Amino acid sequence: LKNRKKLSSSRRHHLKSLILQIAQNWLEEEKNENEEAKATYMAEHCPSPDLSVGQVALMEICKKLHVFIDKIDEERYDVEAKVSKANKEIEDLKIKVVELAGVKKPALKKVRMSADTMLKALLGAKHTVNMDLRSNLKQVKKEVKEEPTEAVGDWRKNVEDKADRKKMFETS
Repeated sequence: LKNRKKLSSSRRHHLKSLILQIAQNWLEEEKNENEEAKATYMAEHCPSPDLSVGQVALMEICKKLHVFIDKIDEERYDVEAKVSKANKEIEDLKIKVVELAGVKKPALKKVRMSADTMLKALLGAKHTVNMDLRSNLKQVKKEVKEEPTEAVGDWRKNVEDKADRKKMFETS
C-alpha cells in the first residue's frame, strides 16, 4: 500500500469524468426502463376505451372510471399514511440513537474573569451589586505601638542583670 503512486490531477480528473459519464448513462437507461414499464402497465391495466358506442355506454365507462379512481385514491392515501408513520419512527429512532450515544460536551476554555464581569455578563444591565469586596471595607489607620525603650537595648547588659539575680538567689 505504501508503494502506490499518487494519481496526477489530470489522470484523476479524467477518471472522475469517465465515472460521471458511466453514471449518467446508467441513469438514462433506468429512466428509459421506467418509461417502458409504465407504458406496458398502462397497456395491460388501462385499455383505451371504445368511444364509438352510444352515450349510455360512455356514461357507464365514466362511472367505472370514477369508482376505479376512488379505489386508487384510497390506496394512495393508505400508502402515504404508512410512509409518514415510517418516517416518524425513523426520526424517533434517530433521536434515541443520539440520546444513547450521549451528547458530547465541547471542551470549555478557561477564561479569567472577575466576579463583577461575570455578574455583568449574566445579569446585563440589572447588575448593581459591586463584588469588589475591598472597596466596601472600612479604612482603618494603623496605630504604631510605642514599645518601651528599656526592652530595646544592649543584650549583654540584660544578661549581666540576670546573672546578678541568679547569684542573689544562690547566696542566700
